[in-house]
Amino acid sequence: MSRRLFAAFVLAALSAVVVLAGAAWWGTGQGLASAQAHARQQAAARVADAVAAAHAAAGGWDGVDLGSASTLAAGAGARLVVHASEGRVVSGHGRGMPMNAAGGAGWTEAPVVVSGEVVGSVHLAFGGPTASAAREIAWGWIVLAAVVALVVATFTSWFVGRRIVVPLTRLTRAARRISAGDRSARAGVEAPGELGELANAFDHMAGEVARSDQALRDLTGDVAHELRTPLATLQAGLEELRDGLVPPDPGRLTSLHDQAQRLGRIVQDLTELADAEAAALSLRRREVDLAAVARTAVAAHTAHLRAAGLRVRLELADGVVVRADPDRLHQALGNLLANCVRYLRPGDVVTVAVCRSADTAVVEVRDTGPGIPEDELLHVFERRWRGRAGHTVAGTGIGLAVVRELVAAHGGAVTATSDTEGTAFTISLPW
Repeated sequence: MSRRLFAAFVLAALSAVVVLAGAAWWGTGQGLASAQAHARQQAAARVADAVAAAHAAAGGWDGVDLGSASTLAAGAGARLVVHASEGRVVSGHGRGMPMNAAGGAGWTEAPVVVSGEVVGSVHLAFGGPTASAAREIAWGWIVLAAVVALVVATFTSWFVGRRIVVPLTRLTRAARRISAGDRSARAGVEAPGELGELANAFDHMAGEVARSDQALRDLTGDVAHELRTPLATLQAGLEELRDGLVPPDPGRLTSLHDQAQRLGRIVQDLTELADAEAAALSLRRREVDLAAVARTAVAAHTAHLRAAGLRVRLELADGVVVRADPDRLHQALGNLLANCVRYLRPGDVVTVAVCRSADTAVVEVRDTGPGIPEDELLHVFERRWRGRAGHTVAGTGIGLAVVRELVAAHGGAVTATSDTEGTAFTISLPW
């Protein structure tokens, strides 16, 4: 491709140089010919004036002194022939000669006017074309300019071709590597203009493909990890009942039912995580008042919060409107409130606040709970992370990962801060 593109550029440049050189040659010739004709006509007019003055001084053609006119003609590089009005030759040799004499001489004629009357004419016979030397000089410069232009065009063609072909080659190689299964392949092209935008868009697309594949692998791992234990327990219990090793008493059946419910909860959580990771593709955005979303989410979890012995405070600023999917935001706030139910102590206070800053809308869920250890705080949004308190609290460790994915789908961010006085989860959304 590089050679073909280079050849095309060179051919286009060569064609342009040939056309421009031809146009310059033709234009130069026309300009020199026009200038030569004008100069000869002016010379003929001056000689005619000198002949008219000599005719007036002599009172006629007899005894006329044409020395001055001959000097002017010689100075112009021409031979002078003067004809009287009746056709006879007064001076020079050329009776009956046409305007363009044999041998290629160019003749220029001008009338001799005395007292408003044409008394004769002068004919200047110039030698060979006097513009030929000028044409040769002009042609030399044209050839030199054409060669320089061709060299510059060739170098420019090579440079532009490299600037175009090299990025396209890298894009092609990266595309082939990705199609072969290497999701880490990137073009890594720094190019100006639309080509650079194409390379950046390609790398972004490759990143999204890699992220999608990673999400699929993570989801598969999540499913295998979370389902393994309850399935094994349920299977073992059913096998004991089948083999008659234990009686099917209500206690045993209740235990198996609990395992089945746990499986249902795990499948539901994994489904929510998968939906959250694909939320950017399914958001139904509209103008949303965050205070109204927060009130709805708190109302939906009021019973659970009260059952856990928690008190709820609302600090909601009205008029904080963003363009978002209210159902997805409701889901994110619900997960944060569900975490409060799981991890807080009876009597703790949960505060849900909505406010605005310079360029973001903020939703905050903070509590007066025991807090999160500093070494665990960095991992709270990771899948299946439950911390040291996880063994005493039911859950899959997926809820906060769902919150992160939902907020990221809206172009926002969620952060967690904690100390001995409690924990705060802050959601920031763009206006």
